[in-house]
Amino acid sequence: MYGLRFALTSVLVLLVGCREQPEIPEEIAGITIDLKVLRFDREFAGAQPNDIPSLKEKYPYLFPEQYTDSVWEAKLKDTLQIELLREIGGKFGNFERETEDLELLFKHIKYYFPRLTVPTVVTLPTDVDYRNRVILADTLLLIGLDNYLGRDHRYYARFERYIAAGLDRKYIMDDVAGAVANKVLGYPGERSLLARMIYYGKHLFIKEKLLPLESDHIHLGYSEQEMEWAMANEEQIWRYLIERELLYSTDNKLDARFLDPAPFSKFGLELDNESPGKIGRYMGWQIVRAFMENNEISLVQLLTIPAEEIFKKSNYKPKK
Repeated sequence: MYGLRFALTSVLVLLVGCREQPEIPEEIAGITIDLKVLRFDREFAGAQPNDIPSLKEKYPYLFPEQYTDSVWEAKLKDTLQIELLREIGGKFGNFERETEDLELLFKHIKYYFPRLTVPTVVTLPTDVDYRNRVILADTLLLIGLDNYLGRDHRYYARFERYIAAGLDRKYIMDDVAGAVANKVLGYPGERSLLARMIYYGKHLFIKEKLLPLESDHIHLGYSEQEMEWAMANEEQIWRYLIERELLYSTDNKLDARFLDPAPFSKFGLELDNESPGKIGRYMGWQIVRAFMENNEISLVQLLTIPAEEIFKKSNYKPKK
């Protein structure tokens, strides 16, 4: 937009990234689930070559048939694999806190999406495959714990800092909730920037409902300071999108500028470096929130409502 001036990140925004902590309603807290958590990473770390057949029987989906037992026996002796498992064990020797958090998360999932099956949770090493930190199938949830050792871990030194920032224990539940959102939410057929913004807004709103005790900045993968910037500049960002007529643009390059994970968003201004990436997702979230506040719609119903209808009925007005 012309004459755009973003607010300084030093502006204090009260209650950044979080709302008043809600209590879990009894209808959710009272849901009974049978959650099974299997620590394949711990079992493999303590295994001997003669344990391979029993591990294959217990976890057949982790042992492709084209690999012989000798491959896994060699892996047991591999120094890099041994070190990786040791690092996981040092960070996640005790998984009780995460197990409790997963139980509460799946209670929310059963409440909002009762048709979804509670999967068996399996923790495992992935050789730091950060793009597939969490994999959710119908009956299995695989969590690669070597992707959550902390942003400054030496394994992540080669990664860009905005990527390493998400490789932390505090993002496990959010990644699981995101996998659920991916499962229930279809990608939009419309090609406009607005449609994609609202798709990501729905995705974030689902995570918000499934993890109501979590701070907003976690859902976006932002730091608290980045969330401050987004909240302080929401009106200016919206004005920029309107005045440049970007909302209904089908230019795919806009994804890289405003939606894709990146160190910063790309307005083409000197102040770009102050902005967090994915700012279009933040804006889409605010539109979806406004829509849900102004319309009596269930979370399941929200999934299929077209972006244009959500936008028009949201009466969205950015925070000043």
